Formats: sequence, structure tokens, C-alpha cells
Amino acid sequence: MRVSRADRIALVISLAAVLASWIVAERVFERMAHLEDEMAYVWQAQAASRGYLTLPSPEYPKSFLVPFIVDYQGLRFGKYPPGWPALLGIGVLLGVRSLVNPLLAGLGIWLTYILGKRVFSEIVGLIAAALTLSSPFFLMNSGSLLSHPMGLVLSTGFALAWLDAFCENVSSRPWLATLVAAGALGCLVLSRPMTALAVTFPFGLHAVYLFLRREPGKKFISWNQTRSQLVVFGGSVLLLTSLHFLWQYAVTGDPLMNPYILWWPYDRIGFGPGAGRNPDGHTLYQAYINTRASLDGGYYDLFGWGAYSWIFIPFGLIAQLLLRRRRMEAWLLTAVFPSLVLFYLAYWVGASLFGPRYYYEGLFSLTLLSAAGIAWLAGWTVQTAGAGPVEAHWRREAAGPAPNRLQRAFAGLEGRLRRLAAPIRARVHLSPRWISRLKRARPLAVTFIVLLMVSINVFLYLPIRLGGMTGLYGVARSHVQPFLTREAQELTPALVIVHWTEWIEYGTLLELETPFLDTPFIFVFSRGAETDRAVAAGFPGRRVYHYYADEPYKFYLSPRPLTAAPKPPQ
Repeated sequence: MRVSRADRIALVISLAAVLASWIVAERVFERMAHLEDEMAYVWQAQAASRGYLTLPSPEYPKSFLVPFIVDYQGLRFGKYPPGWPALLGIGVLLGVRSLVNPLLAGLGIWLTYILGKRVFSEIVGLIAAALTLSSPFFLMNSGSLLSHPMGLVLSTGFALAWLDAFCENVSSRPWLATLVAAGALGCLVLSRPMTALAVTFPFGLHAVYLFLRREPGKKFISWNQTRSQLVVFGGSVLLLTSLHFLWQYAVTGDPLMNPYILWWPYDRIGFGPGAGRNPDGHTLYQAYINTRASLDGGYYDLFGWGAYSWIFIPFGLIAQLLLRRRRMEAWLLTAVFPSLVLFYLAYWVGASLFGPRYYYEGLFSLTLLSAAGIAWLAGWTVQTAGAGPVEAHWRREAAGPAPNRLQRAFAGLEGRLRRLAAPIRARVHLSPRWISRLKRARPLAVTFIVLLMVSINVFLYLPIRLGGMTGLYGVARSHVQPFLTREAQELTPALVIVHWTEWIEYGTLLELETPFLDTPFIFVFSRGAETDRAVAAGFPGRRVYHYYADEPYKFYLSPRPLTAAPKPPQ
């Protein structure tokens, strides 16, 4: 294998992504769960680290409330599919939970570069990698405990393996690429099923085309290796997808029951009554409102260029239209992001806090398009013949296919513009030296503009955006410090009854507890004096203390008098 200078630069960018994501995890999120989704993922990961999908429900489950952790038929389990919790559980087991997503972020950028290098050119791949690294959208999610960085790696890996297996027949190991594509897609199903369906859709249309395509010179469809690969791919994906239904059966007793509806009965995909919180259910108008809100926030968070983060995408589309080779591959990659937008119209809630995170797995579509647009504007090579084992293949087809109708139209338009500009050139009398200088100024001008916009993001937008995520929902590591002092540790083993004013005050303390209730401190969500006493009776070997967030370093032996009755959380 030949390692080029571009490969080394891409590796440096990938390592920088690991470092930057870890800094966000450490400085912004303090290596803690802030969203209810993250708290549920941590619970599931802790259970998975010891080999459990479910645990027996506690006698008083509401006193041990964990968001999105369901108690059903005497069992306690998370509503989320097991893929991401299983991987996060490895981080829990090794004591590096906060490093899992940063490592995945670096791998995601590397795979984005490889995609750009394969379909376009090394320069496009490098620009895409650098744009991804600077993206606030990328960094926020990479520093969190959400499942999206894993989804980006799987979707990018799936796309790359699919291209190797089914496009241009340039892979030296098509069967291996087929199995890798099936494995990546199957793992994506086991972590984010709806996302997997959306990512697969463009490639599924490509698969139908490949399966029905006739071989040259044959009247009827005949079997060939490509169809055999598609059958193996489909069978492998179905086998892995069956594990999702096996998981649903293991936790609910019904392979077709989605655990989401056990927490919120309205948490369903689709339109009409029963889907969403509105009395009439989810509607197309609500889908439009959600999508508009998600995309409006995404414009800013994509590259941090204000409402102009999309500015190079139209030029990327033009560059893609003018490609002489690998047009199908380029359009497959481009179609992933709009496919995600289309499919998530059917979900009743949008996402904007961490950017439009439901579309995160299609981030490479936008970065590659933007990178192709920048390269085209600068006059750099948008597409090269390739390298390594496929170099000979491209050398044989160096001329490429005949120009298509669109390319001929662009060529004709270019000729007309040259003829119109001829009188102007004749009057200006530019010398060859000035013409050479103008040609050199083109890439310099584009580079200056891009660097200026990236600098605006890095020095202005990004600090403000990440600063706004610090202490999200009031979660801060300082809230668990009272339990880490030497005086507090001397009180253990203890059962701490948390008297809430806000639910998050209790949820933050779950950082010090495991699903097995075997930690020095066990935290009980107060549900009234009688229930609290009954819960404490179930832990006879522990001292019982009462805790109030407004007096963080005090532990009461009995409840203090209430000045006002707080409203319980819903």
C-alpha cells in the first residue's frame, strides 16, 4: 500500500479530531450525561458491561427513576436498541467511557477522507476532512454520549464498502467488501434503525438497478457475480436485522413491540392519531415545521458560517454534474443527506439542541459536496484517476466515457461566453504574464475566502455555541462533588433520599450510581415520607440520609421541614 502525503495530512486531521472532541467532552460536557437520552445510554452501557440486557425491577421503581429506562413485566431495561450501549459498555468496562465518541469522531473523519479520495480526489477528501473537523455540529455530537458518532462511522463505512463491492468493479476483493457493507449496515440497524433505513434507501435503489440490469449483448437477464453479491448482502443484513427483533423479544416478550412506546405510547413513527403528542397525531404540516426548524439551526451549525454554511454546496453540485467518471458513486453519496431529511419527516419530533442530529449520519454528504465546490471554484483537481490497485483500471479508461448531454450543454455555454468575452479581451490587451497572474490568483482568492470563513467560525461562532452548551440543563460535575469528599465517603454505604426541586438535580447524581445498586451511594427519588421509609427498609445495611440541592454539603438524618410543597415531575 502506498501512503501519500495527503494520507499523512488526513491522519493528522483525524488525530486532531480525536483531541478536539475529547476537549469538548472534558471542558464543555465534563464527561457527564446531560440529556435524558445520554442518561439512558449510560445505564444500558453499565448493564451491558456486565453482560445484562435486563435487570429485575426494584420494588419501588419510581423511587429509582432513570429517564427512558422502562419497567415492564418485572424487568427493567432501556428503550434504545443495544448497538450503541454495547460499544459504550466496552468503554465503561475499560474505564474510558468519555473516549469512545472522540475515537469514533477521528475514525469518521478518516473514512470521510477516504470516500472523498476514492470518488473525487485527494484534495477534495482533505478539504472535506478539514471542514468536518471545524464543524460545530460535528464537535458537539462527538463530545457527547449520544449514538451519532457511531452512526457516522457505520454509515460512512457502509457507503465506502458498497462502492468497493458494487461500483465500477475496481475492488480486488468484492466479496469481502460485500460482507463489510452488510456488517456496517446491520450494526447501524442495531443502533439507529430509522437512520439505517434512510441511509440505505439510495443504495437500495442502486441495488434494484444492478439486479435488473441486463448484461451487454443479452436479451434476457442472466445471473452474474453482482447478483450473487446482492443476494449475500441482503441475506447478511436480514440476519443481523433479526437480532433487533430478537432483542425486542428478549426485553418485552414480543418481537414486534418497540420499547419506545412503553415509555411514551405516542412515540411512534408515522402520521395520524397515535403518533405524536397532538390530539390529531403527527401531520404533514407538523413535519414541515419540525424539518424547517432543524434545517434552520443546521445552516448555522454545519460550518459556523452563519446562514451561509451551505454556500459551496451549489458549486459542488455543478462540479459533480461535470464529472466524467464515477458519477453514480458521487450521486449515491450526495443522496444520503436528503434521504435522512425525507425519512425523518415521519417522526413527530425534531432536533436542534445539538444541531439537526437526526441527520448527523449524512454529514459526509454535505462536507464532500462543499469540498468539491471549493476545489472546483479554486481550479484544483476535482477528480483524479485513483491510485493503488485501481490505478491500472483508470489508466485503461483515461479518456473516460463520451460527454453526456449536460456536459455538452456546459461546454457550449462556455464557448458562447468565450466568444462574448473576446471583444473585451481584445480591448484590455492583457499580457500573458497578467493572464498567468490571474490564474494563480483564483486559487489564492478561494483559499483566502475559505480561511476567513473558517476563522470566523473558530474564533467567534464556535466558542459562543460551545459555551452555550456548558452546564446544559443545569448539569455540572460540581453537583456530585459533595459526595466525593472524605467526610461524605465516611458515611458510606449510604442510601440518600434526594428531595427534589427539579428532576435534573436527582438525575445528575446518577453519575455516581450503577443499575446494580451496589455503589457506595444509592440515590432514591423522594416520593413521600411513607414510600421513602418503605424503600429504606429494603436496604437494612445502609445508613439513610436526606439530601437537598440547595444545601449540597449537608446530609440530614431526617427530612427537614418543607417551606413549600414542590411540584412532582411528570
